[in-house]
Amino acid sequence: MATTIHPTAMVEAGAQLGIDCEIMPYAIVRKQCALGDRVVVHPFAVIGGDPQFLKFDPATPAGVRVGAGTVIREHVTINRSIKAGESTVIGENGFLMANAHVAHDCVLGAHVVLANNAMLAGHVSVGDHTFVGGGAGIHQFVRIGESVMVAGLARITKDVPHYTMVAERDEVIGFNVVSLRRRAVPRAAIRELKAAFQAVYFTPGNIREVAAAALAGGKFPSAEARKFLEFFAAGKRSFARARRVAENEPDQTD
Repeated sequence: MATTIHPTAMVEAGAQLGIDCEIMPYAIVRKQCALGDRVVVHPFAVIGGDPQFLKFDPATPAGVRVGAGTVIREHVTINRSIKAGESTVIGENGFLMANAHVAHDCVLGAHVVLANNAMLAGHVSVGDHTFVGGGAGIHQFVRIGESVMVAGLARITKDVPHYTMVAERDEVIGFNVVSLRRRAVPRAAIRELKAAFQAVYFTPGNIREVAAAALAGGKFPSAEARKFLEFFAAGKRSFARARRVAENEPDQTD
């Protein structure tokens, strides 16, 4: 099928649109943007606008890449990268609801949902199958793992590991079993992940060291558990903590 650009929409010279895209009235797709097949951009969304970065040079050849099948609803803003030759990236089959904001140099995986008014600052990464609730704010350079549930109105300033649920101010409130079941992760792997979660979050000590010890101990051989534990070895920020730990213990993540 053909790509449709409705009257009053603006697609700048240099933008690339895949097959069967739809750019609705008053939507804007700036130059140096690349949209995959079947991307839908709703009215008043702006894809590829200049980053909100005071030192940015508008002549910088940087853009936005949007994966196939992604739906971008009304008034969404996705800013282009601040780095020459780089792009802000939205993965395949994403769903960005009205008024969501994705700042420069963010990288979103596949099947990511941003609910209304979700706000991602610069350089944020979000893993596959993650849901960010309405009005949630994510601090710059934060890593949000795979299959994470971020509650509405949450304030996230620390890294959030795979397969968890986080709310309020950097509080891990549980393990995201529902998402894993929907993705048909084997029950044995889910049980192992639960045990790994307990081992990391409810063992005293430095959380990076606790996770590394759990990984090295060989008690968690599944790919999912290893991926969860390996998350703690990367990144430069500290980690969101389990609620009862956050209330009763000092932060020992650094």
